[in-house]
Amino acid sequence: MRCSLRILAALCLTAVIVGLPQAARADDYPNHPITLIVPFPPGGSTTVMARNVADKMAAALGQSIVVENRAGAGGTIGTRSAAKAAPDGYTILLSYTGTFSIAPAAYANPGYDPRKDFAPIGMIGAAPNLLVITPSLPVKSMAELIKYAKAQTSPMQYGSPGVGTVNHLAGEMLAKEIGAPLLHIPYKGNGPALGDLIGGHIPMMFMPIPAAIGNVKAGTLRALAVSSPKRSSVLPDLPTFAEAGLPSFDVALRYGLVAPAGTPRPIIERLNKELNAAIASDEVQKRLATEGADALPGTPEAYAADIDKEETKWGALVRKLKLKVE
Repeated sequence: MRCSLRILAALCLTAVIVGLPQAARADDYPNHPITLIVPFPPGGSTTVMARNVADKMAAALGQSIVVENRAGAGGTIGTRSAAKAAPDGYTILLSYTGTFSIAPAAYANPGYDPRKDFAPIGMIGAAPNLLVITPSLPVKSMAELIKYAKAQTSPMQYGSPGVGTVNHLAGEMLAKEIGAPLLHIPYKGNGPALGDLIGGHIPMMFMPIPAAIGNVKAGTLRALAVSSPKRSSVLPDLPTFAEAGLPSFDVALRYGLVAPAGTPRPIIERLNKELNAAIASDEVQKRLATEGADALPGTPEAYAADIDKEETKWGALVRKLKLKVE
């Protein structure tokens, strides 16, 4: 009996000791640098968004945040590695429309579930696209474009940086909204597509504001509408799709931070607090504005709801198109 009591006491003590590290980690978090995985190559909008908040958050947390690019397979490789990381708050991920809303339906086996494998920290912001056309096209408004597209004997073409991108799917969504077929012309990146658009080889495409604004202001491209519920601060005279008669058309690149599922709630709350503080700073607000993005501070629960809404919207479109990316 005494032996059994000793064993039981030892087991209880072991359980207490095993339970201590998580509480300790949450209490003194962070006590060493944090890795922020960006699942795309350096230099793109995802890296810019990550760096926009990383420095501010690091200063408040008292530890550096190391931005690490892990590119490949449309962002699924880096996202998958983050999902499998230890849930201790020292590995977080830049989440993005492409990886969280499109890839789960477009890839046969992306290797992660955005709802189950991650703990949302919060949103950074949303960046709309512009619908831009070559100036040689005889239209100057969305109403005129819709009329023009419906009058064509063959589907009007539009370009994109590749199959399965938001730019591609925005065109499919537009075709549905206006009731006219559009023919997708995929390119290997925004650069080649932009060159053909300016040269008049394709008539239109959806583009991020930073990639298009220089040509719009120079007159080498004409912007017809911005794909967000409200007008862009960098192009305040450009109407939204809603103002152009398409109220349900809302296409924006959404960026946020997540951690592996199982990360302690106190750590999630601390990261959310510092993320929201970073977004609220004038410095980060200005940086986001240069990307054509609107800051979207909020709670982890609000971001979880947004992830669910966006994946439902884009996933349904991907499945309808029977789009599969290898």
